[in-house]
Amino acid sequence: MTGGSVQITPSPSLDADVALLPEKKGWKTPVVLAVFAVLLALLALFAPRSGDATFRFASRSDVLTLPDLVVSSQVTLWGSVLLALLLAAASAFFIRTSGRTPLWIVVVYAIIAVVGFLAWAASGGTVPVTGVLAGSLGFAVPLIFGSLGGVIGERVGVVNIAIEGQLLGGAFCAALVASATGQPILGLVAAMAAGVAIAALLAVFAIVYVVDQIIVGVVLNVLIAGLTSFLFSQVLQPNAAALNTPPRFDRIPIPVLADIPVIGPVLFQQTILIYIMYIAIFAVYIAMFRTRWGLRVRAVGEHPQAADTVGIDVGRTRFLTVLLGGAIAGAGGTVFTVGNGIAFGQEMTAGAGFIALAAVIFGQWHPLKATLAALLFGFASNLQNTLSVIGSPVPGEFMLMLPYIVTIFVVAGVVGRSRGPAAVGKPYIKG
Repeated sequence: MTGGSVQITPSPSLDADVALLPEKKGWKTPVVLAVFAVLLALLALFAPRSGDATFRFASRSDVLTLPDLVVSSQVTLWGSVLLALLLAAASAFFIRTSGRTPLWIVVVYAIIAVVGFLAWAASGGTVPVTGVLAGSLGFAVPLIFGSLGGVIGERVGVVNIAIEGQLLGGAFCAALVASATGQPILGLVAAMAAGVAIAALLAVFAIVYVVDQIIVGVVLNVLIAGLTSFLFSQVLQPNAAALNTPPRFDRIPIPVLADIPVIGPVLFQQTILIYIMYIAIFAVYIAMFRTRWGLRVRAVGEHPQAADTVGIDVGRTRFLTVLLGGAIAGAGGTVFTVGNGIAFGQEMTAGAGFIALAAVIFGQWHPLKATLAALLFGFASNLQNTLSVIGSPVPGEFMLMLPYIVTIFVVAGVVGRSRGPAAVGKPYIKG
């Protein structure tokens, strides 16, 4: 420390130090993977469907097209069962040898299980793969913004239960400002400002006044739900034409990339909001793990007393970082209104903030892993629409429950032993 400033080299990782600690082996992941493989097998045994399923990878507007893939529904499902069991065995092997299941096993398992299930559900029909992926991304966007905000806040030691309120407040302000000005980008700015305001309330009570962070977050969610519902009925509804008819962002195809089969229409024929999300994902990752700021944030979240000892202002770091997380989460609220060009409705986020919080845990407080978790939840949310289009025999009531079933599944089962920042949720009082 020189002249009151601390010299921190960003290369060492606190996560590497944590990895050196002894860890009890957890067998939940291979057990859960095996259980779901057995459930797929029971589906094949007791509800067999003869016929073929068609996976369509292109639309008529695509410059480059891929041929349709036609598979036997029953054979594909049984193949998925076999591969799922092999991956469950591989997970058990890695648990036995290294104490943890690699992320790639869970990702590949999810893809295989989904392909097998869709082949069974679409027997005699067609699965529009590009449409499925595009719809899944659309559902995942607010979850990704919310989970990034949650990762940033919890990495610095503050539990952000208020993601739901930040998304809802962002959706309200985006609709109001964009409708009044006719400028979607101003709606995005207003949504971020709303997220910052809610995060400021969280920071003041949790950091300055040392109120329990969980309680503050829950109260803020209730407050924002009540406030937006009141303003909706008293302000937006009577003046819907002027204040609740938000314009939407135009799609901006990226030359060359937009013409790539399947992934081009999904990823590179999007609005500026989606492209901002791409930038945010990698910016948060690089800032968190490759900069001095990120090392300070993680130090405060792991051991605030040690960080204070080397000259880091713990309270200030936590406060500003929580505000940054609130801005990112608030931006996610834009998706519900301006992002889709629809009017604001009471409690229209429908628990998306809590699913984003589950993505933070499933992603082990890592921005890239949390993004993958949010994409999984987005796919689960979109699956209801997909199965209704292909005429699946699965009851609609079950599909409505699916996103929440998947949330419970991944948090309670696949995650296994997940360790958050050591000081998360713990107030720091200097001295």
